[in-house]
Amino acid sequence: MNNPSNRAEPNKRDTMNRLLAAARQIFAQKGLAGARVEDIAREAGVTKQLVYHYYGSKEVLFSTVLDDASQQIMQELIAFEIDHLPPEQALRTLLNCCFDQYMEDPLLGALALEGLRYHEAADTRPNSFASQSPALAIKFSSVLQRGIKAGVFKPDIDARLFLASSALLMSGGFTNHYTMSVLVGFDTTSKEGMRIWREHSANFILNSIRK
Repeated sequence: MNNPSNRAEPNKRDTMNRLLAAARQIFAQKGLAGARVEDIAREAGVTKQLVYHYYGSKEVLFSTVLDDASQQIMQELIAFEIDHLPPEQALRTLLNCCFDQYMEDPLLGALALEGLRYHEAADTRPNSFASQSPALAIKFSSVLQRGIKAGVFKPDIDARLFLASSALLMSGGFTNHYTMSVLVGFDTTSKEGMRIWREHSANFILNSIRK
């Protein structure tokens, strides 16, 4: 005979997954300030009281959405297999993966931008992005060191600075869409605009470290 508690746990997970999916959509569209718990609850098909029961506040729900998104993208990048590729090809492949995460998820750029505002304005709790960034830095450093050893990359590259600069450039067309589009003269989120920005960004980064 089935234990009722065993049935309840999957139902709770399903409810929380629906809540996170609804919150992700609404936070990306309206930001933290503009999003309403009532709208998120309605979209998820639950009561507002249940949202507060699970998460306590709108801010905690938002930080959970950010943490969930960060965990997914960081784990994908860290696990991405590039060790079999020559250093320059490996780095370009990894950079393209960074870009493609934003290209394939139209909500990610808006969430990332709203997350920047949130983390800069609040004393936020530890999150997946902060805890997993050292592992991603090690992955970038490994590729850089292979390239230095092979004589194709400059020897004086700071891996953490390089990672930060690369992340800004690869994601800039999504997280700062308006400014970047005005400056370059095309929509960086259009199909052609993304193709151009993806290729340009990777080329720019690689040219900066080629020996």
